[in-house]
Amino acid sequence: MRVGIGHDTHRLVEGRPLILGGLRIEHPLGLAGHSDADVVCHALADALLGAAALGDIGEHYPDTAPEWRGLDSTRLLAEVVDRVAAEGWKPVNCDVIVHAQAPKLGPHKATIRANLARLLGLPEGAVNVKAKTGEHVGPVGRAEAIECHAVVLIEPLVPGR
Repeated sequence: MRVGIGHDTHRLVEGRPLILGGLRIEHPLGLAGHSDADVVCHALADALLGAAALGDIGEHYPDTAPEWRGLDSTRLLAEVVDRVAAEGWKPVNCDVIVHAQAPKLGPHKATIRANLARLLGLPEGAVNVKAKTGEHVGPVGRAEAIECHAVVLIEPLVPGR
């Protein structure tokens, strides 16, 4: 078994949709980025890549490459799951923390959890989503950014590997 840790942060800006864990959330601001800037999918993808010793999403999906502009991050996460499987690994469980002063994410956690479980091929009971505010401190607390931390456990597809 291996453990991976992922993190991502994006600024909140006008004129962009807010997408977290594949869910579009009604909010006057969205996350700035080359892709759809879904910090949840990005942090989880980085955690998976790290656990499998496959680098990070910047290496596989550089923000300088035009083909990734506007990329749906659920596609990115699904491709990372496939890449990890091609190396002989599968997710066991994950835990994510979304740090956002606004909007309040409590009403959205169940849908985000279900989306992540589907993308990872896991039962919902193996996926946890937590939401924390920034307590009005720093960029998150001033509602200037949203960040996510993710931890994932992977195991070999073939036992004994």
